[in-house]
Amino acid sequence: MYLYWYTILSPISERKSHKGKRMRIVVALGGNALARRGEPMTADRLRANVRGACQALAGLAREHEVVITHGNGPQVGLLALQNLAYQDVAAYPLDILGAETQGMIGYVIQQELSNALAGEREVAAVLTTTEVDEADPAFERPTKLIGPTYSARDAAEAAAEYRWTIARDGGAFRRVVPSPEPLRVMQAPLVSRLLDGGTLVVCVGGGGVPVRTDSKGRQIGMQAVVDKDAASAALTADLNADMLIMLTDGDFVSQDWGTPEQRDILTASPEGLAELAFAEGSMKPKVDAAIRVARAGGRTLIGPLERLDDLMERRVGTEIRADVPGGVVYVGE
Repeated sequence: MYLYWYTILSPISERKSHKGKRMRIVVALGGNALARRGEPMTADRLRANVRGACQALAGLAREHEVVITHGNGPQVGLLALQNLAYQDVAAYPLDILGAETQGMIGYVIQQELSNALAGEREVAAVLTTTEVDEADPAFERPTKLIGPTYSARDAAEAAAEYRWTIARDGGAFRRVVPSPEPLRVMQAPLVSRLLDGGTLVVCVGGGGVPVRTDSKGRQIGMQAVVDKDAASAALTADLNADMLIMLTDGDFVSQDWGTPEQRDILTASPEGLAELAFAEGSMKPKVDAAIRVARAGGRTLIGPLERLDDLMERRVGTEIRADVPGGVVYVGE
């Protein structure tokens, strides 16, 4: 299946990217741009966090063809809990909840980015679906963290009551659901046409609603959440985009993060990066996505949202591309 994932992606555009030239860029907003750890997941906090992110993105959006993708883990888990609290009807399935979060978060990003640009560019939020393989082994091994955090006791009670799979998230616990590999973003041709017409696009929220295609060509929703970074990498290739930017709350991708041996990575090739180990629930999905883009001929930047200009000028952040002598270059070398 994973070989198939690579073969169906169209090659990254060979457009040369340089300062002053308009580029096609996919920007993946990390979870910290929507909901900061420990904050209540209220509509007011969501809007305030998105407003700050959109103000930081406004300069990039004025100059380039920009697509914004985003996560939905906390929000889709919250909607699932709200559904379970209403007993008169059966809870909505995970694919419909994923679509709900795309509409909810996409609306706020579309509105706040339009406001940040003072109407200079048209912004459209597009509900997108992502094709997955129903035989993906991820359906047998849930790993995607969603929803709020729980204490060990509350997690055990929730697991028993709702038949959830629970996993550790730092010092707390959260629900985990299947996270299959994305094959393609079904609406990528539509997104490309919107970009060609000068419209900025918000899409692939929460990785896009996962669907499979049956023998008759019909799309059927799947009970899973696609990783946002993996889906953003697929979209980058589908759009022939020049670059994928994954915005985080860290300055660099780091080897041996949080240890005395920590080394910050300035640039890396996909082969060099693939030899290093990263935390499964935090940086590894971003690294895997960057490797996929680089192997398809593209370029990825990973760095802090609040220093986006410095990231673009390569004063901060990690760049992953094919042509890196030695495989990995560390900060200070």
